[in-house]
Amino acid sequence: MTVTAYTLAVLLDLFCLFLAYRFLLQPGPAAAGYGVPADPGGDARAYLSIKGARDGAFGVVGLALLAFAGAHAEAWFMVGVALVPLSDTLIVLRNGGAKAVAYGVHFATAIVVLISAALLFLV
Repeated sequence: MTVTAYTLAVLLDLFCLFLAYRFLLQPGPAAAGYGVPADPGGDARAYLSIKGARDGAFGVVGLALLAFAGAHAEAWFMVGVALVPLSDTLIVLRNGGAKAVAYGVHFATAIVVLISAALLFLV
C-alpha cells in the first residue's frame, strides 16, 4: 500500500510539472488539450502562462511535501489540489468545451487525486 500511495503521488506531482512545461512552452496544443482552445499569440498567452506557472508550483510543492513533510501533509495538499481539476471541469463546460474532456480528463483527474489522498492518509 505504501509503495502504491507514494508512487501515485509522485506521478501526479510529476504530471503537474509536465503540464507546466506544456502550457509554458507549447501553449497552443496545451490549451486545446485542456478543452478550451485559445490563441497563444494574443492576450491568451498570459493566461496560459499563468496556468503553467500554477501547475508547476503544484508539482514542486507536492514533491517537497512528500519528501520533507510526509504522506499526511501530501494527502491534505492533494485534497486541496483536487479543487483545481473540479474547477477546470466547470470552466470547460461553461466555455463550450467538450463534455468528454470535461469529465474524461478534468473530473477523472480530480477523482484520481482524491484516491491518491486517500491512499496517503492510509500510510
